[in-house]
Amino acid sequence: MGISTHGEHASPGARAALLVLADGRFPAGGHAHSGGAEAAVKAGRIRDAADLAAFCRGRLHTTGLTAAALAAAAALGADALELDEAADARTPSPALRATARKLGRQLMRAACATWPCEALDALAAARPRGAHQPVVLGVTARAAGLGPEDAAHCVVYETVSGPATAAVRLLGLDPFEATAVLARLTPELDQVARRAAEAARRAQGEGTGALPAASAPLLDITAQAHAGWPVRLFAS
Repeated sequence: MGISTHGEHASPGARAALLVLADGRFPAGGHAHSGGAEAAVKAGRIRDAADLAAFCRGRLHTTGLTAAALAAAAALGADALELDEAADARTPSPALRATARKLGRQLMRAACATWPCEALDALAAARPRGAHQPVVLGVTARAAGLGPEDAAHCVVYETVSGPATAAVRLLGLDPFEATAVLARLTPELDQVARRAAEAARRAQGEGTGALPAASAPLLDITAQAHAGWPVRLFAS
């Protein structure tokens, strides 16, 4: 796969870059997306904090793990175009593929302005309509001097924080309760980030087939339905 070992560990002083990249105020467009929470709320699968926790946990251990491993591999220096193809193969829903590329394009704009580098420029040129967001995030993490665990942590946190923030807006859920859900999930976030980074390291020798391909079919189905709604609060 052409993964190098450069970027295996965060560069000195780069940990603050992790805070910038993971900050919900980083202009990467994630605030406009619910991560499937809007469709789940409408279907009655998220009604309170307990439902939100179950939804986030399911998303974390499936699509979250898959996306985190892609980002970790990119942070290790894997061929970004190969990873982008692997992301496509792991995203059966056309609506979710379109969303991932839209978010990737927005993240690319922010990343190029914040941590400009040749790798980001090359990926932007090769995928002018946007590469998958986790791949762009991993390349960005590498540009910022971060390692694979850092990139994986960014993805797993986004995987659960997006739905939690959306649930506050969709349900009028107490934001303290939503934050408590995230806090209780932190041990699992660490676990999934470690698994993702370990898979990315295995992929150095075994190729993209060693990366997780966990899926959540209900998220795919509801994403397709949500894309056709005439009125919605979130883009996805």
